[in-house]
Amino acid sequence: MSPGFTSQMARNIFYGGTLFFALLFAVLIFDTESRIPARSNVAELTPAVVRGKHLWETRNCIGCHTLLGEGAYFAPELGNVYKRRGPDFIKAWIKTQPTKIPGRRQMPQFDFSEAQLDDLVEFLKWTNGVNTEKWPPNIEG
Repeated sequence: MSPGFTSQMARNIFYGGTLFFALLFAVLIFDTESRIPARSNVAELTPAVVRGKHLWETRNCIGCHTLLGEGAYFAPELGNVYKRRGPDFIKAWIKTQPTKIPGRRQMPQFDFSEAQLDDLVEFLKWTNGVNTEKWPPNIEG
């Protein structure tokens, strides 16, 4: 009969478990990092997309909207808005803000130029092309 659970057995279980989970963690990191280039849509980056991202950041759009699940939940998810609504709707919507409809959340008027609107739409189009594995689960975001 064994004398019971010894401190040497506990140490071996601890070190063995630590090593196992450290290796598992390394494998998961490697797997994730190897999948990112295929999913990121980096081949479609253009100067217009970069300018649109700059507008997105400097106007703090993420302070109200979510983009691919990141950001505030005050306004709609915009990761798939290009597919849902199209470029003409996006431009028209931004131009008509704020709508001043009572009881409705108001988006500020940014007074974008036509070129800035095109850049923002290009950024949203690029974002729509990122492989998010069907995120958001609801088509309306």
